[in-house]
Amino acid sequence: MDGEPIAATTDGPVALVRLNRPEVLNAINRDLMDRLVVTLETFDQDATIRCIVLTGNERAFAAGADIKEMADATAVEMLLRDQFAKWDRIKKIRKPVIAAVNGFALGGGCELAMSCDIIIAGDTAQFGQPEISIGVMPGAGGTQRLTRAVGKVKAMEMVLTGRMMTADEALKRGLINIVVPPERVVEESLAVAREIASKSPLAIRLAKEAVLKSLETPLREGLEFERKNFYLLFASADQKEGMRAFLEKRKPVWKGV
Repeated sequence: MDGEPIAATTDGPVALVRLNRPEVLNAINRDLMDRLVVTLETFDQDATIRCIVLTGNERAFAAGADIKEMADATAVEMLLRDQFAKWDRIKKIRKPVIAAVNGFALGGGCELAMSCDIIIAGDTAQFGQPEISIGVMPGAGGTQRLTRAVGKVKAMEMVLTGRMMTADEALKRGLINIVVPPERVVEESLAVAREIASKSPLAIRLAKEAVLKSLETPLREGLEFERKNFYLLFASADQKEGMRAFLEKRKPVWKGV
């Protein structure tokens, strides 16, 4: 791990990806994001991996973007850099991604956590979009995903004041799924990942697609998309195996096809 901004390990069908810039609280720079996207896409293409856990360290999931890379940039330089294109690639990861958050998840760190499908946090974790305090605003989805998660009033407060949200409040507001003691965050995230990995990978993929579709479409269009994915699964070997196993009172053996 020394010197590498991303560290990755696997345990059966679960991959654990760790942000590894502890000296700057895992601040997100272009090198880290480049490597993170490649790592996630590699696991997304690996048929043996069925779920991914993304974490930082005990002090920070990620405390924001690396300001040194942006402080003197011009608008044209930022436009040509197109750094948010990498974030769009994270959105396209088909397998479930669980954010295991300890410490600070601020700015780009909060946006990265919200780009995941499930968030499990330590009870000392803090979430926020403090970009307003340095003269800018969220640019990697913070104003959009935060508003969808916690509502307009709370999102407006956090974005305009830069105030942070505790893990307990984040749970009550619907931003995160589970709060546990800090030392159990990765363990709990891996347990949830293993539970997801025990299901049909094809059904998991299409179900994730349908849930994400609901954030971008009217209800009628979302229902049509859901039904098409539901019907499509009846062309899979996993559907036949899953229903036969249920009727025969045994565990299914998934093939992912």
